[in-house]
Amino acid sequence: MTIGKGKRPRDTNQLAKFIVDATTGQIEIPDPDAGKNPAAVALGRLGGAKGGKARAKQLSPARRKAIAKKAAAKRWANS
Repeated sequence: MTIGKGKRPRDTNQLAKFIVDATTGQIEIPDPDAGKNPAAVALGRLGGAKGGKARAKQLSPARRKAIAKKAAAKRWANS
């Protein structure tokens, strides 16, 4: 069984075999950060950590209320 880029099998039996093989050392557990630029990963993490707070700070209370109303309407429309 080949697992590429850190994806795990969706089938229950294949997932169980993957877990057993990984636990017993028969296969290597894929590194999800393999092939990524560490500097880019750090920058992305930094931006993600402050993104929501920075956006909320820049929005006016009226605009935040409008966004919240639109989100609530979408949530209730899907029910």
